[in-house]
Amino acid sequence: MSSLDPPPPSPTPLESSLDPSARQRLLEIARLSIRQGLEQGCALQLIAEQEAPALQAKRASFVTLERQGRLRGCIGHLEAVTALACDVAENAYAAAFRDPRFAPLSAQEIGDLEIHISVLTPSQPLAFSSEAELLAAIEPGVDGLILSEGNRRGTFLPSVWEQLPTREEFLRHLKQKAGLAPDHWSPQIQVARYRTESFGD
Repeated sequence: MSSLDPPPPSPTPLESSLDPSARQRLLEIARLSIRQGLEQGCALQLIAEQEAPALQAKRASFVTLERQGRLRGCIGHLEAVTALACDVAENAYAAAFRDPRFAPLSAQEIGDLEIHISVLTPSQPLAFSSEAELLAAIEPGVDGLILSEGNRRGTFLPSVWEQLPTREEFLRHLKQKAGLAPDHWSPQIQVARYRTESFGD
């Protein structure tokens, strides 16, 4: 993506947009939705208006499941589509039963299942004219990225920096996730960044 316009201001991290009770409620919703998936084969259905105001707001989220330190499922939305409480319920169910990388979660696995929730800021496009400019604009450990070219698209949450700590590694693997070669480059590549407020069990 080339642009002569100045880049947009960096998104600021979500410092405390959700208080401890709201975070705890979202974790409870995620676990209840997974249990309902096991028992009834569907996600937990919520009435958003009955939740706290912060959970009624339309927000995008990802739910990541782990067992014994290993990924067990991760599903989410990059754009806000519904109330945060409902989004978490839907994504928790999908992470447990619809992540194509894993078999559906079994009842025997729920005992040691760890749930992590990431609430996203709205994404902001990055302006750059070369891969070097893009790499310089990325903030390791903080930025989540959405990379797209044509109908190919991939995203990495900020937590992925723990496994891919350098800008170069992060970008190469993100290209692969989007279905591109790790050394691919073209003027048609577009990248947006977002940040997350993350918490878990």
